[in-house]
Amino acid sequence: MSETKSWLDQKLDRRLLLAGGLAAAGGTVVAAGGARGQASHLGHAVPTTAEEKAVSSHLTTHGAMMTVGDVDDARNGFDPTKLLSDWDTGTVSQLPDGRRLRTFEVTAEDKEIEIAPGIMFPAWTYNGRVPGPSLRATEGDRLRIVFRNYGSHPHSMHFHGIHAARMDGVPGAGLIGPGEEFVYEFDAKPFGCHLYHCHALPLKRHIHKGMHGAFVIDPDPARHPEHEAVARSRLLGTPENAGWQEFVMIMNAFDTNFDNENEVYAVNTVAHAYAKKPIRIVKDKPVRIYLVNVVEFDPINSFHLHANFP
Repeated sequence: MSETKSWLDQKLDRRLLLAGGLAAAGGTVVAAGGARGQASHLGHAVPTTAEEKAVSSHLTTHGAMMTVGDVDDARNGFDPTKLLSDWDTGTVSQLPDGRRLRTFEVTAEDKEIEIAPGIMFPAWTYNGRVPGPSLRATEGDRLRIVFRNYGSHPHSMHFHGIHAARMDGVPGAGLIGPGEEFVYEFDAKPFGCHLYHCHALPLKRHIHKGMHGAFVIDPDPARHPEHEAVARSRLLGTPENAGWQEFVMIMNAFDTNFDNENEVYAVNTVAHAYAKKPIRIVKDKPVRIYLVNVVEFDPINSFHLHANFP
């Protein structure tokens, strides 16, 4: 008998699980037997639609190493596909000096979420979802974020960008206990793709548990006359911006057994969500991706697309 065995017959050690994106929790291997069944299924099923053929090709390319089953998006309270373009632009009003004020309301909540089929994770969330709401504003706006902590631990919101130290979301500057409230207020600057996250200690644990989100500041074209066309293409609500397909993607991962190593990797929280339900784009229409990497416990992460680009 040959000593050579397929990967399906080899011992499923930790690194193999990580490479395939399978999940282990409490000593239970998820989809080990299911992967065999799925590989067999892929070998016999005949894809019919173009989308089914694309998914089948993708799964085969990656050795059919895929989670088996589906996550209950309704129970989670968020759908990874909808998260791609779900921007929270706040409530807009005008200050006495004529400037635009954007007010956001954010809550911290403890919530159990499903990160892979059958794998529940005790998350700490912003507004009941992971990642938190994708906050979007325009350069120069006055931002007011009303933050309420309904969770069981001290939490905060720390925004990457420029603001006063008293708005930094660290102890003594916006870190609040359960049942408390804090209002962050600062000007939106500089423009670009930023991150916000909880800054309570231990920092890695709070970020990894789900307290993170995208914070995008669009450029004000009036402030960049030499690049006005580009600025307008990035300003949400303009005709130029409507000509783009924009997505926000948060690369995150989960340590399901709390040993400071990740077992489940994902984009926008649910493992293999976009492998199973490919992201639809319009041919010949430009794509812009706001990408944020919040993977903790790993020194590096990468972003890889299956497509052809100039």
